[in-house]
Amino acid sequence: MLKRFSVFFIQPKYIYGLYLIVSVVTAISKYCGSDYNNYKIFKNVFYNARAASNLYAFYPEQYWDCNHYGILFGLIIAPFALLPDWLGIILWNLANVSLLIYAISRLPFSDTKKAIFAWLCLQELITALLSFQFNVALTALLILSACFIIRQQEVKSAAAILAGTFVKIYGIVGLSSFFFIRNKKKFITAFIVVALVFFCLPMLFFGAGFTVQSYADWYIRLLEKNQANLAATSGQDISLMGVFRRIFHRPDISNLVFLAIGLPIFALPYLRIKQYSNIYFQLLIVASTLLFVVLFSSGSESPTYIIAVAGVMIWFSIQKRKTHWVYFLLFFVMLLTCFSPSDIFPAYIRRQYINTYSLKALPCIFVWLQIIVELLTVKDFDKKYALR
Repeated sequence: MLKRFSVFFIQPKYIYGLYLIVSVVTAISKYCGSDYNNYKIFKNVFYNARAASNLYAFYPEQYWDCNHYGILFGLIIAPFALLPDWLGIILWNLANVSLLIYAISRLPFSDTKKAIFAWLCLQELITALLSFQFNVALTALLILSACFIIRQQEVKSAAAILAGTFVKIYGIVGLSSFFFIRNKKKFITAFIVVALVFFCLPMLFFGAGFTVQSYADWYIRLLEKNQANLAATSGQDISLMGVFRRIFHRPDISNLVFLAIGLPIFALPYLRIKQYSNIYFQLLIVASTLLFVVLFSSGSESPTYIIAVAGVMIWFSIQKRKTHWVYFLLFFVMLLTCFSPSDIFPAYIRRQYINTYSLKALPCIFVWLQIIVELLTVKDFDKKYALR
């Protein structure tokens, strides 16, 4: 019995199957409860674009809140938006999860490590799927952009980075692996060509004038959203910045103050030029990037953490000898980051402490700093890390 369970746990196909089941179950549960506002926002990006209506205005008759994704998303969501909602949300979740499964399968890990990686991300995946957001697909695209670079598939990497960027600006951080590209000329050429294609593609369906105006409106909306995120009562700014702003009751502290410190720390490992060709160094940079983009964004909310947790699990997966400290950090992340939105914590604790002080971010801050330390101090990466 124990042997069968262990086989179930270490074979990727079982957890991949569970991912697909979870994507369907979460979609159905939200549809039955008529609780799928985000999907209503998404599908109306297509309909509003087709009607040449401002994509970033408020439409209370359609949904509450407003859209924050680029106009290219109108084309991505179109096949789902044209279907009845009950079918559209199921297929939307399935599509996002399928892309994540593909990304996990591309990681340069053994099958056992791929399976463990997927199991450890499961709880955070459920949180993301319940919101129907693009974060699951974005996590996949960021992982794929790095995996394609490792495999010297520059065109695919450029396409993955830009697909994420033109939907949700976070995707641009995929360029963190640029220095590891061998054929930089090929990558830059592909990047420019694909960027032009993605920029112009919506024009074929929604018109050139409306498309260009939508890019300008998108920029303004993101600036407004950033300002709104700083309020201690918002469900966003669950970040390193949010932890400090909320603990010290200083929502007026600018993002630039934190970025002025965080960006140099993030960039310091790039001084180790001789390590650029080492796959473990590259994977640690990917892990650091996935954490950094969430921890240093005022737009980070609970469903965004599938991105950060994927970074944590890449770091954990490649550890050859897992110390007590490594296991403690994993436990800390699983408990406070992954399970803090669940009923493991009483509602009062969640509301008064975890949400109020953005504590979901706290374990990921510790892991990110640990990764930076390892990137700066490890002398022999091949001895400390393993892919199998």
